Amino acid sequence: MKKIPLIKPYITQEVKDKVCAILDGGYLTEGIATQDLEDSFKDYIGCKYALAACNCTVGLEMALRAMGIGPGDEVIVPDYTYPATASVVEIVGARIVLVDVDPQTMLIDYDVLESAITEKTKAVMPVSIFGNPLDYERLRRIKEKYHLLILEDAACSIGAEFGGTKVGNLADISVFSLHPRKFITTGEGGMITTNNAEWAEWMDSYKHFGMASQDSRAGTQFDRIGTNYKLSNIQAAVGLVQMKYIEELLSQRQLLANNYIQLLDNHPTIRFQKLSPLGVHSYQSFCVFTSHRDNVIATMREQGIEVQIGTYSLHMHKAYNENANCKVSGKMEGSKYAFEHCLTLPLYHDLSIDEQEYIVEKLTEIIP
Repeated sequence: MKKIPLIKPYITQEVKDKVCAILDGGYLTEGIATQDLEDSFKDYIGCKYALAACNCTVGLEMALRAMGIGPGDEVIVPDYTYPATASVVEIVGARIVLVDVDPQTMLIDYDVLESAITEKTKAVMPVSIFGNPLDYERLRRIKEKYHLLILEDAACSIGAEFGGTKVGNLADISVFSLHPRKFITTGEGGMITTNNAEWAEWMDSYKHFGMASQDSRAGTQFDRIGTNYKLSNIQAAVGLVQMKYIEELLSQRQLLANNYIQLLDNHPTIRFQKLSPLGVHSYQSFCVFTSHRDNVIATMREQGIEVQIGTYSLHMHKAYNENANCKVSGKMEGSKYAFEHCLTLPLYHDLSIDEQEYIVEKLTEIIP
């Protein structure tokens, strides 16, 4: 029986050598490798500022704090997402407003979003889920009409594009994940991108204990209360090597995703995630919609194929539906559909065509 994982990180000898060089050098905390990784992201995305953090969740938290969001404010979040997206809103003291998603794209429902805006709404935190870019033109119009901020949870979306512009250069602030399920990974880690100099300076200071960006003649100065959200040189070394090959890795993912589409295109009951207009999907995850999803997962795992749900419908969980600081806006029919029907298939750089055909063969044996 074949054993096919959901994902395999891109760990080559070059990656191992880079990590060993950092270890041999003895400077293990945040340093030149982290700075080089930030520069690599900044150059790739085309934004003015990129800041590494110890994970995507604290990156989102820092972004909210830099934007001045806190008690008395509301932040609109799609219901279909990983809990981290919503939890950071409460962590900074603001109110979570959950809204539905489009069941075809699994992205935030823009009409429902607009209807949920109140005088307390300070920001929208849409998710470019699984690497499917948002409709940033629609978001821009909403932003300008209601004078809102757009903080994008771009955890899965490095390499995605909209209208020829990279995700990470389209929202006020975007935050990426470098978790091992992402094809650019540092083990744990995150990357924040923005074109706003004031926010970038604030976040850089905050993640360094509130340290001033420039040392004074009296020595190190602390301008604000901060904390330690740094990314170490050891972790950064892994992602830094991977960034050298990002175009190759991205192209391979897109090729494999298109192969899945060709293999499954004529199946009578399987549907694909709909792509945003003007969008280029990065295919961090390749997802399909299918009936009997949980049975499919159990059966395929028994056959040695690791498959997974998409993500969670937050309003179904106690942390949100019994939370006085969380408003559930609407019936969440799209989110519930996505949660019950979305299936994630294996996808990684050295997944072979033969393995894809085997996965599809087993999948189509199960699904009527």
